[in-house]
Amino acid sequence: QVQLVESGGGSVQAGGSLRLSCAASGDSFDRTIMAWFRQAPEKEREFVAHISWSGVNIFYADSVKGRFTISRDNAKKTASLQMNSLRPEDTAVYFCAAHRGLLTEEVLRIPSKYSYWGQGTPVTVST
Repeated sequence: QVQLVESGGGSVQAGGSLRLSCAASGDSFDRTIMAWFRQAPEKEREFVAHISWSGVNIFYADSVKGRFTISRDNAKKTASLQMNSLRPEDTAVYFCAAHRGLLTEEVLRIPSKYSYWGQGTPVTVST
């Protein structure tokens, strides 16, 4: 089992930055793929970014590419999402997720493929 707890959400003006953190606990963190998803009000949960265990393979949604950076520290069992140049359309609850096992990059963009989820942290970007 892996337990995930997000932190770092808040309110910021457009153009600002926030850094989200995800702390993992449990004995199954090894070899996990970590990801961030987000869900805006009345919208489906959508992929933001994912990172492999080694940190070598990283993929972003087109909507955040060049603005967001995902990273992880396996020794500390943490994953982070640095969000720069925030826009009002980035407003959502952000969720950390973990998956153990091998899947293609495209499949890793599907929320249902992840077994472990945090409770979410809200991000509000105002104009």
